[in-house]
This record gives sequence, structure tokens and C-alpha cells, in this order.
Amino acid sequence: MKPGPVRLQPMQTPPGAALVQVLPRDGLSVAADVAIVVVAVAVVVLAAVTAHLLLKAGRAIGEIRLGVRQNLGPVSDRARAISDNVEFITQALRADVERLNASVKSLTDRLQLASDRMEERIEEFNALMEVVQDEAEDIFIDTASTVRGVREGARAMTLRRGAAASQESRPPEETEPGDTDGDEAEALATEEV
Repeated sequence: MKPGPVRLQPMQTPPGAALVQVLPRDGLSVAADVAIVVVAVAVVVLAAVTAHLLLKAGRAIGEIRLGVRQNLGPVSDRARAISDNVEFITQALRADVERLNASVKSLTDRLQLASDRMEERIEEFNALMEVVQDEAEDIFIDTASTVRGVREGARAMTLRRGAAASQESRPPEETEPGDTDGDEAEALATEEV
């Protein structure tokens, strides 16, 4: 027969005996156990020291915060006052700049209006000068034609007097009554040539 699998039966020990049963231990396992206990105590001590330091740091930070509030309170008030002053100055400057801008715009508008009026007056003056020049030319032409007419009239009168004087010196037979117009026509014809 073939042997079948071997079944092991659990060892039966009373329940309290397992806790009491101590296995033989060597020096290395005892040292490891002591090291674990020492490390655990060191961790607990380190945690306690860290907690104590954190509490001290929290108190110190609270005191620093209180001191900063007390010391920075006046500085903060001064900074607020300075900020208010800067804002007031900025608003005043803005108002002055706006007034200056309005004045410059008004002055520019007035200068533009004055320039437009000057242009209109210059155009009107030029038109007046053209009219005056035309009138002066007309007067000059009229005067020149009047002077020429007076000259021509004076010549004609001079010729008439000369013709009348020459007729008086002629013998009476040569002059016929009513022939004075023919003499004047001859005199004018000789002048025109």
C-alpha cells in the first residue's frame, strides 16, 4: 500500500499556556527587543519635546503678533493718512488739470474764431480794394478822357479863333455868308490828319 498524505494534527495546548510559554532566547533577540523599547521611548520623548516646543513657538508667535499690532498700528494709521493725503492731492491736481485743459480749449476756440474773423475781414478788405481799384481805374479813365476832351475842345476853339482871324484878314469877296461851317470842317479835317 501506498502511504497517503500525512496529516498533522494540531497540537493541543491549554489556552493560557501559550502566553506563559517562553521560548528560549538568545542575546541578539534580547538586544533587538531592548532597542525597540529604547526607540519607542525616544519617539515618545521626542514627540513630547516637539509638542512643548510647538506650544512655546505658538506663544512666541502670539506675542510677536500682538507686538506687531501694537507697533504697526500707528504706522498703519500714518500710512492711511498719507494715502488719504495723496488721494486729495491727486484729486486737486486732476481738477487743476481739467480746468487748465478747459482754459486751453476755450483759448483755442477763441483763437480759431478770431482767425476766422480775420480771414473774413481780409477777404472783405481784398474785395474792397478790388472795388476801389476798379473805381480808381474808372475815375482815371474818365479823367483822362475828360482831359483829352478839354484838349480837343481847346484845340478846336483855337482853330476856330485862328480861322475867324484869317477870315477877317481875307478880302470880303472870298467869304460867303453861311460858309463858316465849311471852314470849321476843314480845320477839323487838317487836325485829324
